[in-house]
Amino acid sequence: MTTFNYDVVVIGAGHAGCEAAAAAARMGAKTVIITMDMNKIAQMSCNPAVGGIAKGQIVREIDALGGQMGRVTDAATIQFRMLNRSKGPAMWSPRAQCDRMRFIAEWRKTLENTENLDIWQDEVAEILVAEGHVCGVRTVWGAEFRCRCAVVTAGTFLNGLMHIGRKMVAGGRCSEPAATFLTASIAAHGISVQRMKTGTPVRIDARSVHFEEMEEQPGDDAIGSPLHYRFSYISPWRKLPQLPCWTCNTNAEVHRILRSGLADSPLYNGQIQSIGPRYCPSIETKLVTFAERDAHPLFLEPEGLETNELYLNGFSSSLPMDVQIEALKAMPCFRDVKVFRPGYAIEYDFFDPTELHHTLESRKLDGLFLAGQVNGTTGYEEAAGQGIVAGINAALKCGNGGADAHSGGFTLGRDEAYIGVLIDDLVMKGVDEPYRMFTSRAEYRILLRQDNADMRLTPYAERLGLATAERTERFHRKKISIERLLDHARNRNVAPREINAFLEENGSPALQHGSKLSEIIARPNLRLDDLVGLFPELDACIERASAEPAEGSSDVCAENAEAAAASTVEATASTVEAAAGTAENAGNTEANTERTEIIEAAEILLKYDGYITRERALADKMQRLENIKIRGHFDYATIQSLSTEARQKLSKADPETLAQASRIPGVSPSDISVLLVLLGR
Repeated sequence: MTTFNYDVVVIGAGHAGCEAAAAAARMGAKTVIITMDMNKIAQMSCNPAVGGIAKGQIVREIDALGGQMGRVTDAATIQFRMLNRSKGPAMWSPRAQCDRMRFIAEWRKTLENTENLDIWQDEVAEILVAEGHVCGVRTVWGAEFRCRCAVVTAGTFLNGLMHIGRKMVAGGRCSEPAATFLTASIAAHGISVQRMKTGTPVRIDARSVHFEEMEEQPGDDAIGSPLHYRFSYISPWRKLPQLPCWTCNTNAEVHRILRSGLADSPLYNGQIQSIGPRYCPSIETKLVTFAERDAHPLFLEPEGLETNELYLNGFSSSLPMDVQIEALKAMPCFRDVKVFRPGYAIEYDFFDPTELHHTLESRKLDGLFLAGQVNGTTGYEEAAGQGIVAGINAALKCGNGGADAHSGGFTLGRDEAYIGVLIDDLVMKGVDEPYRMFTSRAEYRILLRQDNADMRLTPYAERLGLATAERTERFHRKKISIERLLDHARNRNVAPREINAFLEENGSPALQHGSKLSEIIARPNLRLDDLVGLFPELDACIERASAEPAEGSSDVCAENAEAAAASTVEATASTVEAAAGTAENAGNTEANTERTEIIEAAEILLKYDGYITRERALADKMQRLENIKIRGHFDYATIQSLSTEARQKLSKADPETLAQASRIPGVSPSDISVLLVLLGR
C-alpha cells in the first residue's frame, strides 16, 4: 500500500475545501487536498456568481483573513453590482457575476502555486482513527494519507442522489459520481447523519433567446457608478469586459404547464423526503406556496465571456425535462429556446453541526473538522467562510501559525464577523433546512459592514501568518488615512463663508454660524468625496499616509498640506491580465480605488457615528456574558429551577459560555438568570 505523510488532509476541492487547504498550507502545515476531479476545482455548481445579501460581506471577510475567494472572484468578474445601495451602508452587499471557467482556472492556479500544498485526484473512502484521534484517510484506490487532522468538505457528494421527474441517478453533481463510502466511515464514530436537498435550474443556449423581449440589467460600471468596487482589498482593478444580465417574468400559461407536471415532481410525489432551501425554492415550490401569484421574476445570467451558456436564476426545478422545456417556451423570450441541460434536484448527506466546537472540530472525533454543505449550509460563500476557519484551526492544532497565533483555537464572535454569526448559529442552534446567511441574522450588522471587513479581521490574518507583506502594508496605510480623515473632520472648524455656496447648490441648509466639518459631512444629502474639492487638506490626509511608512499616530492634517505622491500597490498576478479592458478601466488605478475605499469608510463612520457607538456598547455588554465560562460547571439535568426544555437543550449543546447558552432556542432569559444566580453562589 502506498502511504503519504501530511499534517492536514482536506477532502473535497469545492469552495470550503479550497479555502481550508490554502489557509492551512500558508500557515505552514504540510497539506494535501484530495478531489475526485482536478478539472472541477472550485466548480460553481449552481449560479456562476459570488456574493449577494450578507454573502458579499462574508467574501470580504474571507479576503480580510487572508483567504483567496475575493481575489479569485475579482479575476473572473464579468458584472459587478453593489446591492442595497438605496439603504444604509450596513445593508450594502457586493455581488459579482463570474466567468465560470476562469473562476475554476484561477483557483486551480492558486492551489498549484501554494507552498506546502499538494493535490491528489482520488475518492476518500475511509477516515483512519487511532486512540480516538484522526490519524489518516484511505482512498478507493488504496492510497493512505497519514495526517494529524482531516477536514471534510465534500459538499453534495456524500451519497448524492439526483432527481429529474421520476428518474433518479446517483451523483454528487451532474455527470459526476457520488461519494458512497465516506459517510459510513464518519458515522461509525457516533457522528449524526441526516439528509438535505437542493437544486439547480436549466441552462439555456443564448443563440435561442429573444433578448428584445427581456429587460436588460446592467452592472454598476455600465450605469456610471463612481465607486471602484471589488471584493479583495489587494486585487488590481478588474479588467474583464462587463456583461449585462436580463430579467423576465413567468406567466399564467407557464404556471399551467408546470402544474400539469406536479404529479411527477419528486418534491410532491414522495420521492424526496428531505428538506430543501427555504430562501431559494424551486419554481414548483413557488407555485404551490404562492398559488395566488400569476408571475414570478426570472434572471438570465451569462456563464462566461466565451460561451453561449446562460443560467436561468429563479427556475430551479426537478420537474420532468419535457415539462420544464414546454413551460419555458410559453414565455415570449424563450419561444424558440434550446437548452444545454434541464434543472435537477439533489439529495445528500450532512452532519449535525451542533456536534461541533466553534473551531469546526468534531466533539466526537478529535482531529476531524467539518466545513461547508456537510454542516447543513447552502451557498459558496457560507462554505468558504467555514472552510477558512476549519483550515486555520487544523493548522493550529498541528502546531502551525506562529508564536502569536491562537493557542486555544481560532474563533470569531458575532460582533466580529458574519462568519462568526454563521458558525455560532450552526453550532448552537443547528439546522432543520439548508442554512443561508442574511443580514437579518446578525444582531450587530451596523458593525459588520462590507466596507470595514479589513479593519475588523486583517489583524487576525497578521497574527496567523496569512497576511502578505502587501496586505499588511496596505492595511496600515489605509487605517492611518481613515484615522487622519476622522481627526481632521472632527477638529476642523468651518466658517459659513467657506461652505454656504456649496450647501445651497446641493439643497442643504446654509450655516448660520461656524460648524465642525464632521457635522457637515454627517448631513444625509452630502458626500465626503464632493467636499474634498473645497477642502484639499482632506486629500492630503490620504496622500500623506500613502507616502509615509505604515506606522505612526493619527495626527490631525495641517490645513492645505502639500499632497505627497501616492504609492501604488503592486498588482497581484492574474491569468486574466491579458484581457485588459477599455481605456475607461485604465484610469481606475489601484491608488484611485484605495482612495475611494478610504473616503467611503470615513464617511460612513462620520454619518453613522451615533448608531455605531450604540451598537458597539450593546456588543460589549453581551461580551461580558461571553466571558462567563459555564462548561463543566453544571449538571443541567438536576437543576429543577430551569425549564424542562432548557435542561434538555443545555445538556445537549453544553455551551462554553453564558452568552452561547442565551442563544440556544428554548433557553429563556429567566433560565439565564437562574444560571447567573447559581454562578453567584
